Amino acid sequence: MRITSGLTQRPIAPPGRVAIRPRRVDFDWEKAPLVWLPNEPIASYLLGSMNLVIPEGERMMIQAFEQALPDVHDEKLREDMLGFMGQELLHAEAHDEVMNQVFTRHGIDPAPFNRQMQYFFRRTLGIGDDSDPQAIRQRLIERLGICASSEHMFAFVGDWALNADLEKFGADPQMLDLYRWHGAEEVEHRAVAHEVATYFGVGYFRRCISMIITWPIFLGWLLRAAMYLSRNDPNTPNIGYPRLLLEFVRAGRRGLVPGVSKWFWSGVSTFVPGFHPDSVGSTAQALAYVAQSPAAKRVNT
Repeated sequence: MRITSGLTQRPIAPPGRVAIRPRRVDFDWEKAPLVWLPNEPIASYLLGSMNLVIPEGERMMIQAFEQALPDVHDEKLREDMLGFMGQELLHAEAHDEVMNQVFTRHGIDPAPFNRQMQYFFRRTLGIGDDSDPQAIRQRLIERLGICASSEHMFAFVGDWALNADLEKFGADPQMLDLYRWHGAEEVEHRAVAHEVATYFGVGYFRRCISMIITWPIFLGWLLRAAMYLSRNDPNTPNIGYPRLLLEFVRAGRRGLVPGVSKWFWSGVSTFVPGFHPDSVGSTAQALAYVAQSPAAKRVNT
């Protein structure tokens, strides 16, 4: 039995435990447009903003997992963590390619914004300068809680990307494949950061605090990155934040980006006692997409 959601069919039956592993991909960015949703520059910037924000966030999570790994004695969890880290590294590299190839070819220098991301994720959310072992561990636990909150948001966006009918807007196939490949792997490993945080003692209260902190900050960075793209694209009229927010709401209603109400309720769902990320998306659907991803197939042919 199958149900249909959005663009693709979503199998009900889960595939059972899946070994999380990194998958090489090969994207051809030579002709990729900056406004990859034709005649929809703001929606293109809103989704394109992830290329500016995500790479350093992914590297922060890898660093946190590397620090945590020696204290993890559950073999299954260790295996999942290693697979997670491999996938996140490839995600960061893929989005770096968009910054360095697509953005620069269209006259946008990503370096100034990238420096802000490096400072935020490496200094503010990095290992820190503490020398006291207890302080180091507490900071690690806080970072793991932030990782879990962030990964829930990535899984939500990934599930949306897998099911959004962006073809009807004429989406560029390469960009669409990037978001769906990345989104599929976020759905696939959606529970890992949550289980790592739980292993280190992040309970209900701390999870809620992490979510309250993480989601507004991350959305704020995405909007700031979208504004950076807008202001540096010579082909687009300069707009302010009120117009950007209005266009964000409008784009969500049209299905061009995840809707505001969906963002909100996805975040609120984590406040339900007993919440687990397995409630987001379908592993079977995610695996089906990565098996047919053009960028993944290009590596295997």
